[in-house]
Amino acid sequence: MTGEISGLVEGTVVKLTKYEALVEFPDRRVGLVHVSEIANAYVSDIADYLRVGDTVKVRVLGVDQEGRYELSVKRAQADWGAADARGGQPTEDPFEDKLKQFLRDSQERQSDLRRNTESKRGRSRRG
Repeated sequence: MTGEISGLVEGTVVKLTKYEALVEFPDRRVGLVHVSEIANAYVSDIADYLRVGDTVKVRVLGVDQEGRYELSVKRAQADWGAADARGGQPTEDPFEDKLKQFLRDSQERQSDLRRNTESKRGRSRRG
């Protein structure tokens, strides 16, 4: 393992805790994947995504004070490769998609409401 920051490497999950997964590399170095770096979705239980003995591809984010690598599984996924050029954001963000859809729907409803209100006002002025 080269240990380069933002480099992709493969390792084996050797331990799971409530908030992190311990990953060991072939050269016996160890890294930690925090629960927030497991997936793009909310992760309530790491065991839903990883198991001891799994081989995982991870991105090296840095090195902590104890010399362990800080790792990310979600940033090692294919959609992060193209995203790095855009500032490290994933190519698909379900929350952003839902927010954009909500805004479109809201604007459409407001437009319909204005149209209906204006047409009612127009009728009462004529009559």
